[in-house]
Amino acid sequence: MKGGRPLRAIFAMPLLIALATLVGLVAALTGDGLRDAASWIALAIPVLAVCWAMRIRTG
Repeated sequence: MKGGRPLRAIFAMPLLIALATLVGLVAALTGDGLRDAASWIALAIPVLAVCWAMRIRTG
């Protein structure tokens, strides 16, 4: 792979989004109150990432 980006750079952001989603789902299933708020924030990250990517792609 000459001149390309290393695999670490390619998969870093998808891995972080997946971890945020996992944390959000676990927080939503295990508690109320503060954990509900944390789950909403964590589960909003993938949605915001898709919106940002679509905005960049169409802009």
